[in-house]
Amino acid sequence: MTSDKRAIKDGYDEVADEYLARRSDDAAESPPLDWLCERLADDGRVLDAGCGAGVPVARRLATDHDVVGIDFSREQLRRARENVAQALFVQGDMSTFGFAEDSFDAVCAFFSLIHVPLDEHTRVATEFHRVLRPGGLAVLTVGGADGWSGNNPDWLETGVEMRWSFPDTETSARHLDSAGFEVLERRPIEDSAFEVLLAKNRED
Repeated sequence: MTSDKRAIKDGYDEVADEYLARRSDDAAESPPLDWLCERLADDGRVLDAGCGAGVPVARRLATDHDVVGIDFSREQLRRARENVAQALFVQGDMSTFGFAEDSFDAVCAFFSLIHVPLDEHTRVATEFHRVLRPGGLAVLTVGGADGWSGNNPDWLETGVEMRWSFPDTETSARHLDSAGFEVLERRPIEDSAFEVLLAKNRED
């Protein structure tokens, strides 16, 4: 594990309670998540990549779908299993999924890709394509107009370091296209520099 990944994993372990306290179920009503839910058949299998403590995304999805969450952080996963008992949560790395090809109908990654090292973003897009069935859907938070790499040594005012690394939206869209996705929509996130890409796994 690289030093950046170790810092991210350790950081999320250390701030698990504070991070969960700041999560809101209101975020589960976001238009991008609505977009996904409206297009998924009941019992569709969804991968929540960078699931954190399972709130609010996995919790909402699990009411109608078969959800698998994956995250670096052992402490985040422990809370996710308590918060969303009907979903399956596993520890792992988005760049090297242990799932078989065509395992999922959809993948979502809300504010998790922004922690992936820059040189691994293309690999993650390829992994998303590999584990999605033909025609599968993806909803991904990406970096907006400007990419950035950096850290905050006092994240959430906890004294814990957190690191981020992400390209701009156009670059992320190119990564998805090269991996085999059709980007259907691009939406800004209100009061944020980030954006959401809504994409479909090409069937050809």
